[in-house]
Amino acid sequence: MGKNGKKRSHQQNRRDRAYYLEEEEQEYPAAPPTESPGAEEEQENENPEVEKESQDDLSVSTSDVPSKFSLYQQSVQSPKGDISYLQKFFLMYVGGRVPLHFQEDFCGTALLSTEWLRNDTRRTAIGLDLDVEALDWCTENNVNKVGADVSSRIFLFHGNVLQPLEAKLVNAATQNLMQNITLGDSEDGSPDHKLMKDFQFPARDIVCAFNYSCCCLHTRQELVSYFKHALSALNKKGGIFVMDLYGGTSAEQELRMQRRFPNFTDHLEHCYNEKISVWT
Repeated sequence: MGKNGKKRSHQQNRRDRAYYLEEEEQEYPAAPPTESPGAEEEQENENPEVEKESQDDLSVSTSDVPSKFSLYQQSVQSPKGDISYLQKFFLMYVGGRVPLHFQEDFCGTALLSTEWLRNDTRRTAIGLDLDVEALDWCTENNVNKVGADVSSRIFLFHGNVLQPLEAKLVNAATQNLMQNITLGDSEDGSPDHKLMKDFQFPARDIVCAFNYSCCCLHTRQELVSYFKHALSALNKKGGIFVMDLYGGTSAEQELRMQRRFPNFTDHLEHCYNEKISVWT
């Protein structure tokens, strides 16, 4: 080996050793130097301020973290495109009238239902989901930000799609019910049980179950039961039920995707084997 080679090798060894020592120091920090009693007292007096600053930093950073529901809507949903397709499907398979009454099962934050109401004051929307936290977030962040007119035409219910009539109304904005929808009174004459079965809604023109939600129904009995409920909600003069499924050859392969948004990065990992398929 020439002089240059030996020199480079020696420099490399020094760098490697320095890197190792640096890592070791970071992992196992040396004991602090001995200080005089006066220095210790001074340091103790400073600690409360440091602790207070760190707590303030923590509260600021926590408040800056966006809601998981907001991130979900940005990374997964595209309501305008979905509504465009729903209208096309309705005109293609039913036709003869404009679809006005919409039901979103497994609605989550009901972004699709909220968007549905924007362009026509005659439209109504019903959202049904098991997650009451998502429904409450929708009321606060989606419904309340589009005006009183929209909030009076959307009904959010907390319940199971397999027992929709027992689902409970959660959005208080619908206390002032729109015309041609009535609430059945209880035996004492007061509408204290606000269940879906207590309402007389117009028959739905469109019922949908998006984001592969029907895959949560694992048995034939559950799936058939849900389809019957969806069918009973549709207009007898014609309506459509729309759902999506994840299939094809890509469903049988491992998949990793990464998409960048202005304020976050979305990582999607699909793991597959013969027994389990999981979205994380």
